[in-house]
Amino acid sequence: MGKATKNKSVMPQTITHKKTSFGSYFKSHYWLYILIIPGVLYMLCFNYLPMLGLVMAFQDFNPFNGKGVFDAFIKSPWVGLDVFKDFVLGYDFTRVLYNTLAISILSLIFFFPAPIILSLLLNEIRSQGYKRVTQTLVYIPHFISLVIVASLTQQLFSTTDGVVYQMIASVVGRNNAPDLLSDPDLFKVLIVGQNIWKETGYGTIIFLAALSGVDQEQYEAARVDGAGRWRLMWHITLPAIRGTIVIMLILKVGQILNTGFEQIYLMQNALNRTASETFDTYIYRIGIEKADYSLGAAAGMFKSIVSLVLVLAANKIAKMCGESGFY
Repeated sequence: MGKATKNKSVMPQTITHKKTSFGSYFKSHYWLYILIIPGVLYMLCFNYLPMLGLVMAFQDFNPFNGKGVFDAFIKSPWVGLDVFKDFVLGYDFTRVLYNTLAISILSLIFFFPAPIILSLLLNEIRSQGYKRVTQTLVYIPHFISLVIVASLTQQLFSTTDGVVYQMIASVVGRNNAPDLLSDPDLFKVLIVGQNIWKETGYGTIIFLAALSGVDQEQYEAARVDGAGRWRLMWHITLPAIRGTIVIMLILKVGQILNTGFEQIYLMQNALNRTASETFDTYIYRIGIEKADYSLGAAAGMFKSIVSLVLVLAANKIAKMCGESGFY
């Protein structure tokens, strides 16, 4: 008989990690901290320091109450929530809120899916050279200034010598041709159309990056089972980027009251002002042009609070639906 071997129990060894002090970590990575200094300064100067001015929303602020800006903050009388009441109960609030929500909802319906659809189409291109050329062409409008976009729009749709307007007028007649630049009913369509043309291509970057991480073996296995392109897209591609779509949707919902000041202001005129006055242009007109700093600060603070609530609500709903959410 052979010798019986005894099983020796092996005690697991505990691995101890030596804690690294912040000083030694900073010395070994100090270049990384130097690189983030411009970003930190930018955030402090343009995002956090201006928040001190929100105190104007609770004051009857007058910049001439003191010898300087800080003295004016101290000497301006406190009015509590009276400025917010004047803003919410004012004549302009309903119109501004309606215009802002109308543009944002139209953008959410028509503009938000556009980069996703274009990404799916670009992902189906097999020729890499043709795909790169197409991506470059659809990216270009993003880098065009909004001033140039507004100028091009006015040149194309002008009722005097606009090329697009003349083409439409030749088909439907000059009396029936729509005036996109001055018709209040068509202003929102014009803004959403500009956004689709300018930002759809650039918006595909995030979704194409998500598509690049899809396991190609899933496509091969599905093709063996007889799946066509439509089923591959519906059952593999879209589920793979669903998390990215949810995160982008949460961010979009958080910006539902932010329609963009520059674009609206450039396309605004006396004829379409009833449909083009949004929160961004209203804050500028009240706070800067009319120098009602308290009302402008209250309107900006109202917009920020609503945006925060919408982000939290959208993130909560996404988690309830089984998605990871934004945080």
